[in-house]
Amino acid sequence: MEALTKAAFAPRRRARSRLDKMQQSRAYDLLMRVPLLVWSVFCAMLQVAGLNRYLHDAPATLPLAAYAVKLAMMLSTIGFLLLLATAVILRARPIGKAHGLEPRVSAFAGTFLVYAIPLFPRSAGSMVSDLGSTILILVGSSAAGFVLLHLGASFSMMAEARRLVACGPYRYVRHPLYLAEEVAICGLLLQFFSIWTAIIFVFQIAFQLRRMHNEEVVLTEILPDYVTYQKSTARLIPGIY
Repeated sequence: MEALTKAAFAPRRRARSRLDKMQQSRAYDLLMRVPLLVWSVFCAMLQVAGLNRYLHDAPATLPLAAYAVKLAMMLSTIGFLLLLATAVILRARPIGKAHGLEPRVSAFAGTFLVYAIPLFPRSAGSMVSDLGSTILILVGSSAAGFVLLHLGASFSMMAEARRLVACGPYRYVRHPLYLAEEVAICGLLLQFFSIWTAIIFVFQIAFQLRRMHNEEVVLTEILPDYVTYQKSTARLIPGIY
């Protein structure tokens, strides 16, 4: 009976072994960079087109401060997307990865679910709320770009381990990039606020929290120093969480 059981599972083990070898190959690593690279460059091009329209069509009655803040926000978003594309190109090969489908689904949903928000009608907000939304996006995208500069070759969308980064904003929180992104997403949510976009936002945060957990599991298994770093550093907000 035991021999029959082993024989029955042998093809599955061989298939899993081949899959693991394929995922460790350089060709697979390069291929996995393409979707996010194309997406970030595409979004940057859309932002550049939007910036060009804004420069030509901005109302002459718009206060100079509001004009300058929105211009800075658009430039910071473009800068973040270009830094993201650069990080995807230059990142090191992972030395450890999460197994199974769930970590990949959580990473994908946490990254791209937010893009469903602009598909809803824009809210009819006041100039004050529009300015607040713009400032949140400006702060979030600028902070995200700053974090990416420190993360460098260790950037990853999926739950993977490369090296321990504990400098810059990572001295204070373990996931500063996600924190910065959520600040920007809050600004976007204000522009398209409704019960449905709020539900999307809640689900996106849930996926991001699960994504953080999956990343920390991999980092703890692969990087011995991560346990010490984890105990001495907040996950998102120092002194709170």
